[in-house]
Amino acid sequence: MRTSSYSFLFLTILHVLLPSLITNHHHSAAALPLSTDTRWIVNESGQRVKLSCVNWVTHLETMLAEGLSKQPVDVISKQIVSTGFNCVRLTWPLFLFTNDSLANLTVRKSFRSLGLLESVAGIQANNPKIIDLPLIDAYQAVVSNLDSNNVMIILDNHISKPGWCCSDFDGNGFFGDVYFKPEMWIKGLIKVATMFNSTKNVVGMSLRNELRGPRQNWNDWYRYVQQGAEAVHSANPNLLVIVSGLSYDRDLSSLLKKPLNLTFTGKVVFEAHWYSFSDGSAWIDGNPNQVCGRAVKYMMEKAGGFLLAQGYPLFVSEFGIDQRGTNDNDNRYFNCFLGWAAENDLDSALWTLGGSYYLREGVVGLEEFYGMYDWNWGKIRNPSFLQRIAALQSPLQGPGVSNSRPHKIIYHPATGLCVLRKSLFEPLKLGPCSMSESWEYSARNVLTIKGTYFCLQADKLGKPATLSIFCNGENTKWEAVSDSKMHLASKLNNGSVVCLDVSSDNSVITSTCKCQGRDKNCDPGKQWFKIVNSTRDATATNSLLAIKEATNLLKEVMLTSF
Repeated sequence: MRTSSYSFLFLTILHVLLPSLITNHHHSAAALPLSTDTRWIVNESGQRVKLSCVNWVTHLETMLAEGLSKQPVDVISKQIVSTGFNCVRLTWPLFLFTNDSLANLTVRKSFRSLGLLESVAGIQANNPKIIDLPLIDAYQAVVSNLDSNNVMIILDNHISKPGWCCSDFDGNGFFGDVYFKPEMWIKGLIKVATMFNSTKNVVGMSLRNELRGPRQNWNDWYRYVQQGAEAVHSANPNLLVIVSGLSYDRDLSSLLKKPLNLTFTGKVVFEAHWYSFSDGSAWIDGNPNQVCGRAVKYMMEKAGGFLLAQGYPLFVSEFGIDQRGTNDNDNRYFNCFLGWAAENDLDSALWTLGGSYYLREGVVGLEEFYGMYDWNWGKIRNPSFLQRIAALQSPLQGPGVSNSRPHKIIYHPATGLCVLRKSLFEPLKLGPCSMSESWEYSARNVLTIKGTYFCLQADKLGKPATLSIFCNGENTKWEAVSDSKMHLASKLNNGSVVCLDVSSDNSVITSTCKCQGRDKNCDPGKQWFKIVNSTRDATATNSLLAIKEATNLLKEVMLTSF
């Protein structure tokens, strides 16, 4: 074979392997303030900003951001940034801003009145500039520190009377309850919105957390939510106005028929909550595929998912699990949640940051197993959990995300990773979604690496899924099956049905499809994949990898020709 022939072969191989020239990621600091563009939150330049938040509790009896007895506030703020979050949902009790006697109480006196002398010593040691501040100034000090670390802040009116939230009969649930007078609430909203008017990284306010209880009704909801939204916008037009529905942030269904009537546009975001216990014990009492299908249907049709199609952002302002990994109800729910959140590329806020509380429900130093930190706020409780949510912390699509053409990625919720190839000759593996292949998913249900002739093929039961250039067989068609729509199933040449699965070394294989019946004791999570829309560029690694593959393949051809 002549040199010119090898050159031609080399170029041909490159044409097959390289989807296109990969452009660099375009990352820009958020040009604040934020607003909305249809279902997306965008910056002043019109580029999407995905809120990847963590909740930081400040609404309990002490009225101080949790953890300041364990770590300096600046250490906590920097840890938030280093773990991939760009935003904090900072909770606040209404009475802190409407009751001057509480607002002016110093941190030291607040803690001493509750008998929290050990916490006093801890705050004195870790945050000496905060210990003798009035509580309202201490709140501002935390906001200021987050701002100085370029962390965006959502100010969340979590409750009226300081304490743990929530129950139907705690007097904080709905307009007109004993601790929830609408006039006082609006006064507090105006005060907070005005107070942080010049703090650039305060980007939004949640009007009220988890409306609930026997008094809740849609007529009063429209009346007071509209008043509250107008009050916040008038006091601080820069802010996103974040609106919750009824039934613990689980019901926005009235908006299907009747929208809010507001004088302003481009600032309204709706919020929803979803935990495993939102569905009771369904995740361990039922078949996970069926429960996932029902739960996602509820989130889309009642809890607010439908608003995306109406042109509004949906902010999942609370989600989370027991990070010890021992709660089966949580674990099964979380695979389903991650698939849904990735598919819809949602803004979100993890519950919660802290691994312990100063005082919660009468218990001093209560440990929070849903917390990102451990009890002492010194270590990340579960680093693998952060890996699982990492792919959701960056936007997959939306205005200005990249110049890449629309494509698909294949996301695996149980690991938080995506399907990628290390070489043409090695099995497909799970790896960081930032390095994912760009896939096309045809009307015939064929998954092809975008810009190439290579399609995903089921080869043999228990063996790696392969890439092939012969893409007309039944074993190259992949259909989302089961109620969860997260099993990707194909047929082998012998007619048997197999599903994508993952081996112990993270290779992508095909196995017998699990949990297709009503069995509640099986867990299909390892076999759940989600085909997700994206316009985000892959990293330049893929370009270099493709060139290396082409070079190696050319060498093999040359060696075998002599």
